[in-house]
Amino acid sequence: MTAVSVTAVPAPDSVLAAALAADLDAADFRSEPLRRLWGEEADDALARGMRTPILRAIDGDEGVLATLGRLFLLGMPQPTASVLAALPRLGVDGLVRLGLASVDIDEVRPAALLRPQSFVDVDGIGEWWIASDLDEVALDGPLPADHVLGVGGASRTLAEIVLPIEVDRALDLGTGCGIQALLVSRRAASVIATDISARALAYAELNAQINGVHNIEFRRGSMFEPVEGLAFDLVVSNPPFVITPRAEGVPEYEYRDGGLVGDALVEQFVRMVPAYLTAGGVAQLLGNWESRGEDGLDRLASWVPGPVEGPVVDLWVIERERLSPLAYAELWIRDGGITPRDAAFPRLLTAWLDDFAARGVTAVGFGYILLRRSPAAEPSQTAGSPGAHPPFATSREPLRRIERMPGAISNVGAALARGLAAHDLLADGMPATLVAASDVTEARHLMPGDDDPSVIELRQGGGFLRTIDVDPALAAFVGACDGELTVAQIVAALADLFEVPLADLWADIEPRIRRLVLDGVLLPG
Repeated sequence: MTAVSVTAVPAPDSVLAAALAADLDAADFRSEPLRRLWGEEADDALARGMRTPILRAIDGDEGVLATLGRLFLLGMPQPTASVLAALPRLGVDGLVRLGLASVDIDEVRPAALLRPQSFVDVDGIGEWWIASDLDEVALDGPLPADHVLGVGGASRTLAEIVLPIEVDRALDLGTGCGIQALLVSRRAASVIATDISARALAYAELNAQINGVHNIEFRRGSMFEPVEGLAFDLVVSNPPFVITPRAEGVPEYEYRDGGLVGDALVEQFVRMVPAYLTAGGVAQLLGNWESRGEDGLDRLASWVPGPVEGPVVDLWVIERERLSPLAYAELWIRDGGITPRDAAFPRLLTAWLDDFAARGVTAVGFGYILLRRSPAAEPSQTAGSPGAHPPFATSREPLRRIERMPGAISNVGAALARGLAAHDLLADGMPATLVAASDVTEARHLMPGDDDPSVIELRQGGGFLRTIDVDPALAAFVGACDGELTVAQIVAALADLFEVPLADLWADIEPRIRRLVLDGVLLPG
């Protein structure tokens, strides 16, 4: 099966894009007005690939919002007169010149989707207009190989995990439609967005123009080639990490397939990115990793350069999902619009399973990867001295957090930032005072008739939503952390209470206190 290539390419034009934005703004072409127009249930149905409920809800409605909804959200031809009324500043000719539509007698045929995309970050609530290629519903068939994806689940996931930090220079590697570059641009003085696809870059540039964003530069090329010699405070990437057989007849979609074998693209990124980070710079990406004899998370950790090989690099990996080769193959074959009812499905499934078997793959993990290049003190400085980069020194132990979190989590970007800050804090030693985080609660489980709990748990109400088993001594320590008593005073009092030598209690409890600080259960007082 050979995927069909899309031929229409967006043509960014700042003047026309501004006219389009003015028309969309005048029409109130935004998520909530559209949702009110056709109802919540119909809106939710579109996310599941069904547009019939929306069409029924706006049947007979020739108003501006309904016209734009059918044209841009559903990808359906609309009467030329209706489009002219909806886009008075841009006009149909302007829409065509932007590469977003064509005209067929009395109809305007969309060549792309244009959808409002809401977001929430530390600066508040906002919304972008995002153009992308027509989807499977609009095409009524499988996606072309050079399809440029809109804002999907992976895009939203990456947006949620990016650290909410202000930076000077940022890189969005593999920008696609440009959504990550747009989001990062709110907290970066300048952004470079790269992609190997000229179509993707055209969409990304057009989307920046439509949304009035001017601090993004667009460069074409593979991996880090377009930014050779540069360093960034923040690198974000939703790379084409999907593991695809390199076999004849297997479609290769640019938006998800990097053209390498197995998880080699993610490995390449992890090995290369530290050289493109400033001191203290952070890289965040989504990825897949294979288990081949050894656990996939262990393989991933081995890709990070050690201090002898290069700069000190922190690593934090959160595996959110682990699939069998069969489940993984089915997921991505279906993603391309092929179902088990289609004649091509058995052949594609065989290609995927053969590919995994050839490498001895037993499972594929998916999750979040964070790398940070640790700042080092100047040779004449030490941590804590004036002008140093506290709390680091060149001998600083790098962070290594490799975790599985299949359950619910929230506010991940902020939680990651707090975790990095906690690691930095502990590099200088235990804080003098600690306080329990405001979202932490304690649960005690007792057997009927017992006075003493058999299980004590500390539970986080936000972030990673951890549930941590603790013993009475550690529970008592956390309960006493109000910021007034020092850590030393609390531990000394507990040693008396439990009638154990202070040195023995400290040796037992200190590593567990550090872990609670790293987990965000305890904060500096």
